[in-house]
Amino acid sequence: MPTSTVGKVTDIAERNGKVWALLDFTGLYYNVSLLAEADISEYKEVSYKERERDRTQKVRSVEEFAKEAEDVNIDMFMPSGGG
Repeated sequence: MPTSTVGKVTDIAERNGKVWALLDFTGLYYNVSLLAEADISEYKEVSYKERERDRTQKVRSVEEFAKEAEDVNIDMFMPSGGG
């Protein structure tokens, strides 16, 4: 499934007969057979500071979500009886 992720390949690794490329933007390895070359105009360099800020914001939103989930009463959605 396409992710529309654009990044520069910073490392190549081979494992179990597959070749993987590490993208700088996500820090994740992608199967090179599924990658497509992108135009340089699609690439936006993101500083380490921006990447860390984005990661921190995502973690915070997950924590906020967990707190909200604790406040939800799901009793009316629970099945009753032994089936």
